[in-house]
Amino acid sequence: MATHPDLAAEQAYIDHAYESLEHARRTAMRLRTMVEVGRGGTEQARWEREMIEENIAQRLEYLDVGDASLVFGRIDKARSEGGESYYIGRIAVSDESQEPLVVDWRAPVAEPFYRATGRSPMGLVRRRHFATRGRKLLGIEDELFGEGAQLLGVDGEGDGDDRVRGRSSLIAALEESRSGKLSDIVATIQGEQDEVIRAPLPGVLVVQGGPGTGKTVVALHRAAYLLYTYRFPLEGQGVLVVGPNRLFLGYIERVLPSLGEAGVELAVLADLVDGVRVRGRDRPATARVKGDARMAKVLAKAVRDRERPLRAPLRVPFGAQTLVLPPERTTEIVAEARRRFRLHNPARKFVEKQLFAALAEVSRVPTTPEEVRERTRSTPEVREALERMWPVLTPAELLHDLFGSKALIELAARRYLDPDERAALHRPRSEDVAGVVWTHDDVPLLDEARALLGPRRRRRSEDGTDPDEIRTYGHIVVDEAQDLSPMQLRMLARRSLNGSMTVVGDIAQATGVWAHRDWDDILEHLPRKRPSQRAELSIGYRIPGPTMDLAAKVLAEAAPNLRPPDSVRTEGDEPRLIAVGAGELAARVAEVAAEERDVVDPGSVAVIAPSTLVEDVAAALGAAGVEFGRAARNGLEQRVTLVPVSLVKGLELDAAVVVEPAAIVEEEAQGMRALYVALTRATKRLAVVHARELPEPLR
Repeated sequence: MATHPDLAAEQAYIDHAYESLEHARRTAMRLRTMVEVGRGGTEQARWEREMIEENIAQRLEYLDVGDASLVFGRIDKARSEGGESYYIGRIAVSDESQEPLVVDWRAPVAEPFYRATGRSPMGLVRRRHFATRGRKLLGIEDELFGEGAQLLGVDGEGDGDDRVRGRSSLIAALEESRSGKLSDIVATIQGEQDEVIRAPLPGVLVVQGGPGTGKTVVALHRAAYLLYTYRFPLEGQGVLVVGPNRLFLGYIERVLPSLGEAGVELAVLADLVDGVRVRGRDRPATARVKGDARMAKVLAKAVRDRERPLRAPLRVPFGAQTLVLPPERTTEIVAEARRRFRLHNPARKFVEKQLFAALAEVSRVPTTPEEVRERTRSTPEVREALERMWPVLTPAELLHDLFGSKALIELAARRYLDPDERAALHRPRSEDVAGVVWTHDDVPLLDEARALLGPRRRRRSEDGTDPDEIRTYGHIVVDEAQDLSPMQLRMLARRSLNGSMTVVGDIAQATGVWAHRDWDDILEHLPRKRPSQRAELSIGYRIPGPTMDLAAKVLAEAAPNLRPPDSVRTEGDEPRLIAVGAGELAARVAEVAAEERDVVDPGSVAVIAPSTLVEDVAAALGAAGVEFGRAARNGLEQRVTLVPVSLVKGLELDAAVVVEPAAIVEEEAQGMRALYVALTRATKRLAVVHARELPEPLR
């Protein structure tokens, strides 16, 4: 590649593109100084200055590519298509005359760079891939089509497999050491990935992809593409990316900023519920019940159970008389409030108004509801009556009362849950609801309660929004969706403004208590405003062939109806299966981790252990002098990271040491699938260390 005759000319073009990029940045900086004026002026003038400053800041952010390569390819059109050439890059760059030098990879004209094949050249005669490091051009790889191939006497149809583009550049990128953060793939996007990225905005798009197919990074590139293509209205509506845990969010956090999109919100589900502390998870049996769609009916009934007429007459002192309101009248008030209001809390004012009007009606002395309200609203009798008839509740208060009372659970759930399921919901009641620490399995229930109760009071924050309202988004990207419960899916659907979502995952990697059989189970709980679309990523780019062959044996038992992805990297190091004595496991794991660290230097190593062995392995790593981090505390910042198998999904590292597969299979809810996940994390080397007999597929 380094001896390509056009190397010098292309390097000069790239240098010119960088110079023009710097010129654009300097121009934006000068504009910033022009709007930096002193205080004062009209409100309109200050608003205009702020808007200009915001636009300039966004422009500077867009023009900052950091150490990433600006230009990574070129396409040459056929003479019949105009014969023009376009350089494809991370962002669009023009010269001082506003002539385009680099086309943004998301622009329609760049599509053939990712999609053209020998059978369907899309008007191209040549596609050129650049291998670069920063500004330096290291090599060039050309693909010729149609008349370009005929001119040089080569076969433009290739070997008959049109699925992989720029193979040399792709393999070089795949073999680079991992940094502990997911990198973008903008220079090496493949055809089937690009189809997902550029799929239409409306509706729910489901993307099934096995390990190493790039489904996570493809979903993030799709978010960047949609923001570019549908800047209005998506920039105002917002784009949300939801991941399974904070380790995962830390792992992917650099991708969108590297693509020029820093305004996308990354979150786990717990981030979408304010005002509560969330930590840990429930026992599997309880988590299963809390995730069931029937809980929506249970909570609706629990709210209705708090809307109660009085059982006895209400007696309220009022001057020389006592106002007596019969319980039948409170029954009418409650029924009318239920009929008029969809949400619980906003109906409280109506109930209060009706109660004071009813008390005024039974007064022997002519009076008004306003006078009755003013003179009786603070009396214990009225306050107690209102709290019984229609209490104002927070989601936390509703669930705290419900789960802390077997009687309330029985009342709300007996039509929907069996006795064991109802028993699983009960937990000791805390004295102070503000001090309750909720589990991640409670989060969708808190959100469901919020949707049923509505705001406690109407109030606006400084930005004009109502903090009690549920925020919606123009597009939502959901990763690792195969493990989400129906209640979690309802929570996400509630945040979709118009039903536009990208949902990615792998049914074979469904390892939680709510592992789904197929995507139909998941789609059942997502918006149906438009027909859903489906796509499958069938090519594995990350995992070497020998590693994938071993994992495929586990997949055949874990999910026999699914086939593994086809691996691009057919060669690679054979996985090591290392048997040790019963008391030697942790120490040998530490030795193997050090060996793998040295082999993949400067790359990263994951030590993937079942939860019961994490502390033993940590102690052994420390005793052996192996510097390591813990995934839950340090992310993937260290060269060696100890990762519980429950957190490893979605991550990729250069090497993996999988500890005691038999324990993984026993301890995880979907044991064989969890083992499949663990075996498919490494891009270069895999070692399996075991003291017990291996599960049958690995023998």
